[in-house]
Amino acid sequence: MKIKREQMYIDGQWVAAAAGATRQIINPANQQIIAEVAEGDRDDARAAIGAARKAFDHGDWPDLPGAERARFVFRLADLIEQNREELAELESLDTGKTVEESRWDMDDIAGIFRYYAGLADKDAGDVIDSPNPNASSRVVREPIGVCGQISPWNYPLLQAAWKLAPALTAGCTVVIKPSEITPLTTLKITELCIEADFPAGVVNTVLGPGASVGAELSENDQVDLISFTGGIETGKKIMRAASGNVKKIALELGGKNPHIIFADADLETALDQVLNGVFFHAGQICSAGTRLMLEASIHDSFVAALKERMANITIGDAFADTTQMGPLISAEHRSKIENYVQIGLDEGALLELGGQRPDGAELQNGFFYQPTLFTGCRSAMRIVQEEAFGPIITVEKFTREDEVIAAANSTIYGLAAGFWTEDGGRIHRLSRALRFGTVWVNDFNFYFTQAPWGGYKQSGFGRELGRMGLEEYTEVKHIYQNYQPEALNWFGC
Repeated sequence: MKIKREQMYIDGQWVAAAAGATRQIINPANQQIIAEVAEGDRDDARAAIGAARKAFDHGDWPDLPGAERARFVFRLADLIEQNREELAELESLDTGKTVEESRWDMDDIAGIFRYYAGLADKDAGDVIDSPNPNASSRVVREPIGVCGQISPWNYPLLQAAWKLAPALTAGCTVVIKPSEITPLTTLKITELCIEADFPAGVVNTVLGPGASVGAELSENDQVDLISFTGGIETGKKIMRAASGNVKKIALELGGKNPHIIFADADLETALDQVLNGVFFHAGQICSAGTRLMLEASIHDSFVAALKERMANITIGDAFADTTQMGPLISAEHRSKIENYVQIGLDEGALLELGGQRPDGAELQNGFFYQPTLFTGCRSAMRIVQEEAFGPIITVEKFTREDEVIAAANSTIYGLAAGFWTEDGGRIHRLSRALRFGTVWVNDFNFYFTQAPWGGYKQSGFGRELGRMGLEEYTEVKHIYQNYQPEALNWFGC
């Protein structure tokens, strides 16, 4: 395989890392090297920040009419659609997810850019009453400035789009840092930004580790906003670093998401959605419903049906037509999953299925892991409370509504939750009682661009998607104009 060699993009130029370092990118399905990319550090991040600062403070981009910025963003959406297959293949090579999943992602991504482009000229501000009849009072939104954007490895381009599309629409300039292990689609969309004629310095892409590049974006006082999607411990470090210049922060830090099934639910459909809620992308999804909570009267039959369906999941390479679940992202992450399985066993959970690497000879070079089912779980267990981020599902049993509400809320996270019931009163009660940023009723893991996404508690703060996702990249300004100013004659008269 020919190795792709990729540079970073700073101030309208493709450049190597200042220190000359590179990193090899591997396919997690077979460990083949698929690219060699620049490995940046703080110096590269500073150069990109300087370019974004110059483009914002002295360039035309922030002051363009909304409709003009929309033209660029619409053009980028068209290019994403035109390059859908290449982007999907790169995403699957980089992450191991099935190519069909990646195609769905690309469709979403094009739609995200179109959605925000459509909002670019829709906010003319608000006129508010002034207590002075001879004055006007307006509230307007303006671009916040230079934005550092750090995206994760599980959905590299989708998560980048959630940040990039509203930032560009708002009139901000950006420095994007993809995960150092999955940068290929972010580099490709950078190429498409060039093709769409975005001015130099508006979009900058820096590669490298979070400890250097990410830290510089978080600490640098020339950055006005830092947006991060990833782990909770890194999120805490970013909060501390960002306090240096009190920059605005948007954090999405994952979740441990309960999926509650009552006995009166449509159990066949719920079962299918339980599987969908956990095993897409091998469970490496922040909103995965890995915490299954079953009413006692249906527990045994539901678990039996779940176990049967899980045993039939086909594991394999992303590009095989029969593959339903690909590998984990890395050897390190697989070790983390194996450690959580051992934690579950040590805590007394019952391993019903999986809990090991698959046997097939064709899978031995990849980071594959079997779909894993634990029963007999209690809400206090680490395997229930902590985000493993893999193909592990735990099952708890409940008998009362108040009991399951309390258990579902007994987590430091608050990203998403779902429940299944036909009882209208229960739907109302649980929708209000569950402390999560998104609550699905008779569905799970369904998101769309128009609805805001984010979490309660330690799942972070701020919202992506929807109009709120655009507002994250703006500052609110009140403009008061007095048409007949008069002297007060208060001092020195």
